Amino acid sequence: MESDSLRILHCFRSPVGGIFRHVRDLIEYHHKAGHKVGILCDSTTGGAHEDALFDGIRPYLDLGLTRTPIRRSIGPSDLVAFVKCTNEIKKLQPDIIHGHGAKGGALARLIGSRLRVSRSRVARFYSPHGGSLHYSSGSLSGKFYFLIENLLERFTDGLAFVSDYERKAYLDKVGRAAPPNRLIYNGLLESEFEDIRPANDAADFLYIGMMRRLKGPDIFIEAVARAEHIVGRPLTAVMIGDGDEKESYRQMLDHSGLRERVTLHPAMPVREALRLGKTVIVPSRAESLPYLVLEALAAGRPLLATSVGGIPEIFGEGSGALVPPENVEALAGAMAKAVQQPHEIEELMPQKTALQTRFSASRMANEMAEFYRDRLA
Repeated sequence: MESDSLRILHCFRSPVGGIFRHVRDLIEYHHKAGHKVGILCDSTTGGAHEDALFDGIRPYLDLGLTRTPIRRSIGPSDLVAFVKCTNEIKKLQPDIIHGHGAKGGALARLIGSRLRVSRSRVARFYSPHGGSLHYSSGSLSGKFYFLIENLLERFTDGLAFVSDYERKAYLDKVGRAAPPNRLIYNGLLESEFEDIRPANDAADFLYIGMMRRLKGPDIFIEAVARAEHIVGRPLTAVMIGDGDEKESYRQMLDHSGLRERVTLHPAMPVREALRLGKTVIVPSRAESLPYLVLEALAAGRPLLATSVGGIPEIFGEGSGALVPPENVEALAGAMAKAVQQPHEIEELMPQKTALQTRFSASRMANEMAEFYRDRLA
């Protein structure tokens, strides 16, 4: 196995949400396949929940865990992070440096290119996971980020996309002269396809995710209030997650009079969270291929979501479980139906066997390792 073993380093900014989940699964499977794997990420984000997740994968991190301050926005501190990370990574002698998200992708490719000046054969990979692709190509911010993405292509050996939506968005916004790329869907563990039943006192609706505008917590709160008017009685909900904007949503609940019926909880394991609500709601303004949707469906939980990013690739185009983004009225109507006619909502969910075949963590890890080897060759 040693002759086929790769030294793989994953680089990303924040150890929170889908990117961290994606990396953890790759690390576990690649370690078991005989590869040596490590992580480079930000040291200022994450909390007790993320610390516990790091503890769970430490036995697989042969190349260690390197954490240093990495800011979300571009600034002078990036130069400090670049120099410090380059010195650390050079000692690890990776064959693969895989950047995830816009900031992680930039650092990984620039550091990998600096190592190649020293005659390292490291291959540089990038997975956007949405990231800068959420910007409009017509906005000044979008033009700036897409210019940077375009410039970084010359330092990229492979692009790995987690959804066809993401791949098309990249080609449309960044440019069609892209490096070799592959579509490799996010995947789940076999154990995650076991059904989860809601608790006896489960709320009507459940929001799980980061507390930031992109994920639509404000839309969720407004939709709960509107669904109450449609149904004609009080409804309950649980919101689970952390983020800098969490206090603003707490205040929004106070102002809307929902505070007693909508409770806020810190981040927790998804399968534990799924017991707290009857219908999962994903009100995002933008997504790539969210793990939450896969996790909820694999656990047999009914789910309503906005038709953004790669979500239609999971449900199929035109699914009745999907509503237009930022449309509170449409989402509230679907939520009211979930309360009044739950069996009709359940019938809209994809078949679990099809999900298990298409969105498998082992398949994801195998396809990624194959892509690494192809580009190294």
